[in-house]
Amino acid sequence: MKSLRESAGLSQRELAERIGEIHSNVHYWENSGNLPRSDVLLPMAKALGVTVEVLLGEPTPRRLVKPGGKAGVVFEAVSKLPRRQQQKILDVVEALVAQHSKTA
Repeated sequence: MKSLRESAGLSQRELAERIGEIHSNVHYWENSGNLPRSDVLLPMAKALGVTVEVLLGEPTPRRLVKPGGKAGVVFEAVSKLPRRQQQKILDVVEALVAQHSKTA
């Protein structure tokens, strides 16, 4: 938590003021390793410019890159089909991609 606060350029007092706590609480959380109360997590994450997950030490979630345009619309529709039909479509698409890779 201390490194997140320092990265945000805040002192313990400044962070405490932003989240409506006393600075000794921030000092305690940083030095004891104990987590703040659940009602403090979201305001603290916002003040530090991070997600609650990062504040709790969870790895940063990776964003999935989705295709855009018409491909995105089509693949979104495909994702709603039964698995068996999805697999048939994937087989065709993978064959086309493999064929294109050989010619490129």
